[in-house]
Amino acid sequence: MRIEVSSNELEQGELSNDHLEQAINNIQVEGYTILGNTVSTDHLDFLHQKMTDDSHSIISANAEKWSGRLQIGQLQQGPPPFAPYLFTDIVSNPIVEHLSITLLGEGAFNGFYNGNTNSPGSTQQGLHMDAGHLWPNLNPSHPTVSVVVNIPTIEVTEAEGAIELWPGTHLIGDVSRGLDTEAEENRRQVRPPVRGETQKGDVLIRDMRLWHRGTPNRSDQYRHMIALVHNVGWLRRGQRLRYVKGCESIFQNCRVDPHAVFIDECHDYLFDYRGPNV
Repeated sequence: MRIEVSSNELEQGELSNDHLEQAINNIQVEGYTILGNTVSTDHLDFLHQKMTDDSHSIISANAEKWSGRLQIGQLQQGPPPFAPYLFTDIVSNPIVEHLSITLLGEGAFNGFYNGNTNSPGSTQQGLHMDAGHLWPNLNPSHPTVSVVVNIPTIEVTEAEGAIELWPGTHLIGDVSRGLDTEAEENRRQVRPPVRGETQKGDVLIRDMRLWHRGTPNRSDQYRHMIALVHNVGWLRRGQRLRYVKGCESIFQNCRVDPHAVFIDECHDYLFDYRGPNV
């Protein structure tokens, strides 16, 4: 499912016709695709250090602030929404947006900028979907309306807790978001899961309905995975995403609407990632 993005594609800011067709087919049939060599490793190294420092801050904070945020070693944690920690190839990557616009149509928007950190010593999550089906009980289910864009800051193997993915399950429409043991075992007999291993600089894009779960991180590194959610334009839009003024130029050439507002001062992004209503 990995497509190696070429230097020419990176320069042009678009996938070739063959790669675009392959990526869309991967998502429509399997529920996910990986775009290799898409994000600057220097940017990822810079963010990894800051996000690791932030992980320590979250974990060491008083229990009232992080209660519910530290689940079996999995932190909801995104990168800082202000300079110098915002990069075009992460928040509005041309290659990713070319795929999203082709898959979801013009008018697609980003509804999320945060992420997940799999901490050393974590345990396994329950199997789940990030979003349910708009029209339940359809088999196969409706076409993709939302994709998660995952950008790990390091190379991720099974040792670092590479995400478990269940190919094709985004099309099974007669299940709820909270998947039980019976559903898991029945699907395992049809097609077992795979691990979403990625190299540094790769982007994993998956249908929001794809069954998946976090797995144990047996390494000594925090596995940060930045997440955006690209939605078809007619879905309901929630609160605008908060970024601090001074970084507007990073979003200047977006093809996917960033659905952003720029505020004067940074909010408490580690514990209230959406920030105050403005």
